[in-house]
Amino acid sequence: MRDQFTATLKTIAEKDKNVVLVTGDLGFGVLKSFWEELPHQFINAGISEQAMTGMAAGMAIEGKTVFTYSIGNFPTLRCIEQIRNDCTYHNANVKIVCVGGGFVYGSLGMSHHATEDLAMMRALPNLVVMAPGDLVEAECATKAIYEYPGTCYLRLGRGGEKRIHNRIDNFQIGKAIKILEGEQVVLFSTGAIVDEVHEACDILKKSGITPAFYTFPTVKPIDLAVIRECAGRYDLIVTVEEHNIVGGFGSSVAEVLAELKSRKARMLKIGLNDTYSSIVGTQQFLRDYYGMSARKISQIIKGVVNE
Repeated sequence: MRDQFTATLKTIAEKDKNVVLVTGDLGFGVLKSFWEELPHQFINAGISEQAMTGMAAGMAIEGKTVFTYSIGNFPTLRCIEQIRNDCTYHNANVKIVCVGGGFVYGSLGMSHHATEDLAMMRALPNLVVMAPGDLVEAECATKAIYEYPGTCYLRLGRGGEKRIHNRIDNFQIGKAIKILEGEQVVLFSTGAIVDEVHEACDILKKSGITPAFYTFPTVKPIDLAVIRECAGRYDLIVTVEEHNIVGGFGSSVAEVLAELKSRKARMLKIGLNDTYSSIVGTQQFLRDYYGMSARKISQIIKGVVNE
């Protein structure tokens, strides 16, 4: 996913010399082709994410379109004050890119787990929050935030994510994408956990449950129309995110449901159950440990449906 982002941004930057990529001393293996071919549009700000963000805001106010880039929590939680005061307050044209959403850097421990970022970022006014699920969504989201005249957050996986879409027609910020038609149960996911959810749907079908499935590349603004339609059509809405269940994607969906005058569906949130991971391991190991693997997702849903 990060390679797709870099390739897409390089194509954009070749045509628009006002595009600048700023890294917090990370990503050199991935960003090498960008800085070699576009050295005047690339800055290494060093391990100084707060300064990187303030500098990006200043350049944006002077007419640049600036992408900041780092891993895990570093471009977000480490510099949340600068994002709030320098970027979103001024509606500056800064695009904050996190590589390693969720447990991508699971073996490096809790400090590198990005499991509160969606909640923190979506709480800020004037900020678009995006978490694409596969390479196609990542490419579309990169193009979309470039064209959007304001501050955006782009949460990426790392690499090796499964390709879910062959193509996406009419990709738009704030619009969910239907993957599967189904009955009784509908699954919503955001970010790279989409591959686990897609596999969970296959497991559920074998047990006699045929779920519908939507991916939400945009967490904010959330797709109100899809949520409202599904609330009246299905018995159960299940949100899945590689993130704390408090304040994130599931909470965003729950806020919409809470304001409906009437609805058919009840709701189930699957994610990190309001805790920090005190263990380390691969992303796949941690997903399974905390109930976010395809096997665990399908087991949880079957248990609720069979109640």
